[in-house]
Amino acid sequence: MPRGYGIADTKNWTDFKVHEFDLKKETDDDVDVAITHCGVCGSDVHTISGGWGPLSHDFCIPGHEIIGTAIKVGKNVKGIKVGDRVGVGAQVDSCGECVPCKDEEEQYCQGKNGKGMVDTYNSVHHCGTQAQGGYSTHIRTQQQFVFPIPEGIKSEHAAPMLCGGLTLFSPLIRNGAGPGKRVGIVGIGGLGHFGVMFAHALGAEVVAISHSPRKREDALKMGASEFVSTGENPKWAEEYKEKPFDLIINTASSNAVDLASILSTLKVHGRLICVGMPEDVFKVRIQNFAGNGCLMGSSHIGSKKEALQMLQLAAEKNIQPWVEVLPMKDCSKAVKRVEDNDIRYRFVLEQDIEKN
Repeated sequence: MPRGYGIADTKNWTDFKVHEFDLKKETDDDVDVAITHCGVCGSDVHTISGGWGPLSHDFCIPGHEIIGTAIKVGKNVKGIKVGDRVGVGAQVDSCGECVPCKDEEEQYCQGKNGKGMVDTYNSVHHCGTQAQGGYSTHIRTQQQFVFPIPEGIKSEHAAPMLCGGLTLFSPLIRNGAGPGKRVGIVGIGGLGHFGVMFAHALGAEVVAISHSPRKREDALKMGASEFVSTGENPKWAEEYKEKPFDLIINTASSNAVDLASILSTLKVHGRLICVGMPEDVFKVRIQNFAGNGCLMGSSHIGSKKEALQMLQLAAEKNIQPWVEVLPMKDCSKAVKRVEDNDIRYRFVLEQDIEKN
């Protein structure tokens, strides 16, 4: 029976216990995956700590940056066979019938006919089974949400791309990051470091923007051409009005970011896309948009088409996220260090449950 490291009480969110659980009801469109690696995402901490609300059932096995081996495939599955190395990200199902789903925008599923978006964990499958994540031995997932992994990418590098990487890749390509474009990345952490690497790989000129100067050297190694420390230079925005951005991606999970200053550095009709998800609200005046007609929005993970495009780019450009690999039994240590911002820049858990 599948087993995983789960949390039963958000007040004790580092107290992981091994739980047995049921996989979703099997269909001809499913792929069964034996998990070898799982990335640790900031979303895991927000969920198990209760920051995003209560747990949806008795216990929660987090993890939605999953790499493993396909051990069973349904008869309708295309492009994946038993033995293939595959990945699963932050979503495991959608209704398949709403307008976004039919437009291959399944990550924006609106739900139809009693079905809707199913997150990888802390959610419920359409069949009624509780959805459990990748700090575990196995997952069964609808084929639309299973991604073949190119040979040129190590499993520990592919894992964090399936949420952290895709969350940055999608808004970069949708908003024109590429040659001749200036892109700012706010926050050089688990998300932001992907933003720097992918924007650089796409051919854009990249400026890393961080409160602290201590990540300057790292950001330049990742591909940034410039580094801004807003803490050291509180008037940085005045300088960048002379060399404005086409696009800024804000990865900060805090609402302390100075949105007015950031918006002022955009070109006319430039865009600010926020992908960090603070637990509190941002406040911004409409007048902050009027001076340059700038736009502000957000983005939600990415589609399967974008995931496959991202993985291909990563293989071709040899993009390697900065990761620290731990045995899965050390998940408590990993989530606590993520909360403490004690990581450069992603944790990946390596399967050990079957060894214990």
